[in-house]
Amino acid sequence: MSAEGRGPSVLTLVRDRSDRLRNLMRGLVAQTVRPHELVIAWMQPAPAPDLPDPGCPVRHILVPGEAMPLAAARNRAASAASADLLVFLDVDCIPSPTLVEAYAEAAATARGLFLGEVRYLPPGPLDLAALDRLSEAHPARPIPPDSGLRREPDAGQLWGLSFALSAADWRAVGGMDEAFRGYGGEETDFAARLAATGLPTYWVAGARAYHQHHPVHVPPLQHFAPILANAARFHARHGRWCMSYWLGQFRSAGLIDWNESAPAIRLIRPPSEAEIAAAFRPDALFS
Repeated sequence: MSAEGRGPSVLTLVRDRSDRLRNLMRGLVAQTVRPHELVIAWMQPAPAPDLPDPGCPVRHILVPGEAMPLAAARNRAASAASADLLVFLDVDCIPSPTLVEAYAEAAATARGLFLGEVRYLPPGPLDLAALDRLSEAHPARPIPPDSGLRREPDAGQLWGLSFALSAADWRAVGGMDEAFRGYGGEETDFAARLAATGLPTYWVAGARAYHQHHPVHVPPLQHFAPILANAARFHARHGRWCMSYWLGQFRSAGLIDWNESAPAIRLIRPPSEAEIAAAFRPDALFS
């Protein structure tokens, strides 16, 4: 529980995925600790109709502007939240019943940036009673602790799918940098700025979420231009590269000249429409 004796605010961002949002909201109903509220930042003209009752009050925030203003949407949601613990949950994620409780207990135990496990669901109909059995752990992600907290030395392990921190720590670094436009980099920059303040990062037992399947591009060529721009912005600020895995894929495709020690990315050519289409993977579990 928060210092005020109430559950955390759960925050999510939505654009054209109201079906996924409905499953997230159904997951909140089953929580062992009731959230104080659900804050939904809509990156679209209006909220979706006929949403289920998540078992807590709901706040709707409209975020105008570009198609995917991810940093701005998180900032607007955080500004609207009224609890002193913020739990960010991607709209594609269904929270396990103990997710809210686990994050609340973590925040009551330590001050930090808290990360929860995300397991990935395959394509096909959902069986909400069998999510553990159906889901798979991401092969590149650390295994969470069996109980309590485990210190994570690399704050860059933050993914926007599921994380939590106090509202005070969010405000102390000014939230996410809205100069990161479109897809990629804003979360890693945020984590680096938090780490620079001395805030520790922890993995949290019991804060499991299940990622609902959707098609992906491998590599994410549909986000080519914003990834390059945001990677360059991150490098200018921190003196190192983020999204290196994707940059390496772009290099292998002959689109850029780049390496980890390079001072800049040299564009060779943008991907063609045919290359973007060929990267589409409707059944891939991980990107």
